[in-house]
Amino acid sequence: MGASPGFSLVARAAFFSTWLSRFHPAAWLQTCPLHFRVQLGLMPEPRTLPLVVASVADVTPHMRRIQLSGPSLDAFDYFPGQDLALGVVRDDGSIVRRRYTIRRFDAGRRLLDLEVVMHGDGPGIQWARAAHPGLAVEAIGPRGKIGLDPHATWHLFAGDATALPGAFAMMETLPAGIRAAAYLLVTDPTERQRFDAADPTRTVTWCYESSGGGRGGLVAAAAASSPDGGHAYLAGEVALVSALKAALLDRGWSADQVSAKAYWNRGRANAGHGEPEIKA
Repeated sequence: MGASPGFSLVARAAFFSTWLSRFHPAAWLQTCPLHFRVQLGLMPEPRTLPLVVASVADVTPHMRRIQLSGPSLDAFDYFPGQDLALGVVRDDGSIVRRRYTIRRFDAGRRLLDLEVVMHGDGPGIQWARAAHPGLAVEAIGPRGKIGLDPHATWHLFAGDATALPGAFAMMETLPAGIRAAAYLLVTDPTERQRFDAADPTRTVTWCYESSGGGRGGLVAAAAASSPDGGHAYLAGEVALVSALKAALLDRGWSADQVSAKAYWNRGRANAGHGEPEIKA
């Protein structure tokens, strides 16, 4: 039977999603492909989330995993690559926002993991250093507009240690059979994290600041990748992200194949809203 006049495919999908969401709203939104959610206007809306620290663990010498929980996570929805903006206190008592990518979320147990790179001495690091079970924190989220490109036949991730939580979270949720490669710059081999990939075509290449290659080696390794059918996700320090993007564009990647996000700027504190300050 043909479709009724004026009842488009998008309208039918919207009707179906509304009907289904009455039964399992969180489950439906989590499993609905990102590109469908964009078309249907079902992107997660950021909201204020009163949370409590559930646990703290150092997964490497400079990477701290902070697990958050709270009733506000009952209907929490996000897509891999998004973050939370935490309200943290500066030395002068004012509140600033610091954004951390969601590493993992267990909806059934209401547990959300953030992984914080412990470098510097800014307000976010001071908060992470002092975090302990029972500590209350207010977050706003989910934040961020960069998600997996559903049309890409393979995915490239590159950046420094701050890119790791997002890269791993996104790689873990790719459909079976989709190739992915991550190139990550960390201080030394002690900062490596195990990536459990059932698909052998998903690889992680580690570069080290302590070795001769360093940043140049990371950029060269990532830029050696062919752009055919791929999408690249670049994250980390401002200058590194800029160098990676320039190298990929020189390699033949088109601008719409590259999603780049700077998280921090060397020698400059992030602004109060959590974004890095960049001089013109």
